[in-house]
Amino acid sequence: MIIPALDIIQNKIVRLYQGDYNLIKYYDYNIHDMLEQYQLLGVKTVHLVDLDGARNPRLKQKSFFRDIINYFPDYIQVAGGIRDERDIDYFLSLGVKRVVIGSSVIQNIETVKKWIKYYGNEYIVVALDIQIDKNNIKKVFIHGWKQDTGKKIEDILQELLSVQIKYVLCTDISRDGTLSGPNFRLYQEMIHQFQNINFQASGGVSSIDDLSKLKTIGIHDVIIGKGLLENKFTILEAMQCWQNELFHVLT
Repeated sequence: MIIPALDIIQNKIVRLYQGDYNLIKYYDYNIHDMLEQYQLLGVKTVHLVDLDGARNPRLKQKSFFRDIINYFPDYIQVAGGIRDERDIDYFLSLGVKRVVIGSSVIQNIETVKKWIKYYGNEYIVVALDIQIDKNNIKKVFIHGWKQDTGKKIEDILQELLSVQIKYVLCTDISRDGTLSGPNFRLYQEMIHQFQNINFQASGGVSSIDDLSKLKTIGIHDVIIGKGLLENKFTILEAMQCWQNELFHVLT
């Protein structure tokens, strides 16, 4: 599935470069209009990120997100500063499609495993942001991609298999917001090792060819931000490419 992404700071659409809040680019789009257009064109899910909440959970844009989710029920995959049951209950009660859990996976994985079992693996997405060293060690980072957790993504995913984790959003930090192309090797290795997980690829998508390659290697979903905002291709072109590749895979 193609999933457009909109990152929000102070009710404005933005993109960060490699997660750096000092490198913000603002886009003069109306969020409501964009969501409505995506819906009319057949998009099934939009990834909406509260970057204020991600940086500081006390600064969540709750009222703004509430208004959007109320207008677009069962359509939003929401991320940013979701740290406890109150946050999950709040967003699920509003009618989000899924909630994305990031830092808590590292800080309290046993609690996150309980959430997955309690709420159901259809409603929880685990987000793991990684940096890859010269030895191909995939290290997970948290807190705005500034803190090295010392943990490898493979070890975390192996533990989450015990609760049948279904959705994992995997981002190569070095590619995010760069339009430099996805890390195909990373996703090939993850899909090969964890065949029962539906991976969401994020970071670097800049062309239709990128989408074709991701589909070919078996990625379940692709989250696209800057590529769409900067008109590298249209959402219709992306969706058509995805359907064409799906047809080739099935035949």
